[in-house]
Amino acid sequence: MSAISTAPVQLLANPKKIKFIKNPTVLSYAWELKKNGRAESTIESNIERLERLARLCDLDDPEQVKIVIATAKWQNSTKADLVQKYDGYLKHLGKTWTRPKYKRQSKIPYIPTEKELDSIIQSGSPKTATFLQFLKETGARHGETMLLKWTDINQEKRTVYIHAEKGSNDRILRISEQLLTMLNRMKKTNDKVFQPTKSGLRGTFTSLRNRTALKLSNPRLRKIHLHTFRHWRATTEQHKTHDIYHVKQFLGHKSVQSTEVYIHIDSMMSDYASDNYITKVAHNIEEDAKLIEVGFEFVTERDGLKIYRKRK
Repeated sequence: MSAISTAPVQLLANPKKIKFIKNPTVLSYAWELKKNGRAESTIESNIERLERLARLCDLDDPEQVKIVIATAKWQNSTKADLVQKYDGYLKHLGKTWTRPKYKRQSKIPYIPTEKELDSIIQSGSPKTATFLQFLKETGARHGETMLLKWTDINQEKRTVYIHAEKGSNDRILRISEQLLTMLNRMKKTNDKVFQPTKSGLRGTFTSLRNRTALKLSNPRLRKIHLHTFRHWRATTEQHKTHDIYHVKQFLGHKSVQSTEVYIHIDSMMSDYASDNYITKVAHNIEEDAKLIEVGFEFVTERDGLKIYRKRK
């Protein structure tokens, strides 16, 4: 039996998704990614992008692909992503091309109000509302949330273990009593808490968001995506603590450079010119001691973390 024919059974956690792949070479490439240890989310992303191109041109003809990408009304970030994924596909076929260059735009994420996020959450079914509340409180990626197992929830300490995606770090985060109650009301039919595929969740969320925007006559809600919940939480955490290294740990970023965008967002949304204090977050006793030694004073404790400040 060939690698291609066995791929539908073993490639992804949800084999039904493979049935929609019409190009056997794309399936073969996805199977190679799987054998090389690439994450399921990465494989799905590659499949979706390549199938998108395959509907518009012959994937075996790089010149056709270049023309389609060049003339399509897509953002440069989308074009750059398509070029990157198609380049990997060509290498799989042993082919080369003159790779076009598209510069990714550094866009500032859209940050809604908490009330706007809550309006969508409250309009969803119990399962969808729990999923969105989890995104809001933890700032986890929706792919990371899909990996959550019941054994990752510590009922006594009210914490959840986040299995990282995209090369980030795993982390343990506290959740509210409200979210814990919502989780406990869900049926445990599998070892994973949330069962639908990511693409299915996107569709469900998009429909819910659009209905809520229409019902509340608030077109701003249409600008909210699943990843917006992560951006909102990161910006909120930065605003409350003014500690970018804490936000970095909270999000699981490997590098603080990935987190610095939230300083910029926070500074645009708030005026800190009159702030008289520097704020830091302590995650353990050692960090408590270091902050006290350099003149920081304890202010409050939030979600098991101690917040200190000192005058500038």
